Amino acid sequence: MISSRIQTVSWYLMLAIASVPFVFPLLWMLSAAFKGPAEIFATPPTLIPDTMRWSNFLEVFSYQPFARQYVNSLYIAALVSGLTLLFASLAGYALARIRFAGSALLLLLLISALMMPEEVTIIPNFFLMRELGLMNTHAPLVLLPVFGSQGVLATFLMRQYFMALPKELEEAAYLDGLSRFGVWWKIALPLSRPALAAVGIITFLNSWNLFLEPLVFISDVRLFTLPLALANFTDAYGLPLWHLQLAATSLAVIPTLIVYIAAQRQIIESFALSGVKG
Repeated sequence: MISSRIQTVSWYLMLAIASVPFVFPLLWMLSAAFKGPAEIFATPPTLIPDTMRWSNFLEVFSYQPFARQYVNSLYIAALVSGLTLLFASLAGYALARIRFAGSALLLLLLISALMMPEEVTIIPNFFLMRELGLMNTHAPLVLLPVFGSQGVLATFLMRQYFMALPKELEEAAYLDGLSRFGVWWKIALPLSRPALAAVGIITFLNSWNLFLEPLVFISDVRLFTLPLALANFTDAYGLPLWHLQLAATSLAVIPTLIVYIAAQRQIIESFALSGVKG
């Protein structure tokens, strides 16, 4: 009994020590968010501020339209997540259950799209969006993730999950008179809630952290998303205003922390189930 307790305490102690390199940067960011510019780089460095500068957070909103930029990121990430769930679940179910000529080749082409870096496609996408008149709008930030590599990954995960579902449930639904669309809506989707949750979370986080696409397609500061807004806290010489950047970053990580803490199990479960059946 005593030996098992010692072993448990030892494991917790080892995990706590191992977590320090991962937790310390977050703690330093939160600490520096309440410091002045000089104190951030003071020698020796301190984790606890001498004076809590709450004014840093107020200055973040007065320096640029940070509240609007925050809302931009929120609604874009939510819209991308919703559309990706819709199209990925439809396409994933079709690839898992409908046998048609060229389905294997189509799946291979979709998976091969995951191997292409975004930097390779950004130039043709730029010309495409310019021809469509969508420059300096949020449309590219929604369309490209939904129908790009993020959408492909979501489709693949949903397809793998649908492949693992027992067909007997769907066959019974067909006997009850449901159409294929009805089976997808009333049988497949409710059973795939863990995969839907994981895909939605991963998609939300990817959209929230987009930097290259907003940098290329958006020039109006009012349309900036948070990654661009964080890089815009600079002085007249283009040097970073670290106290404002760190305060803004502390605010920006709140949704991602909430998502990770609330649904990390679904993310792990989805990746585990994605390899159950090919």
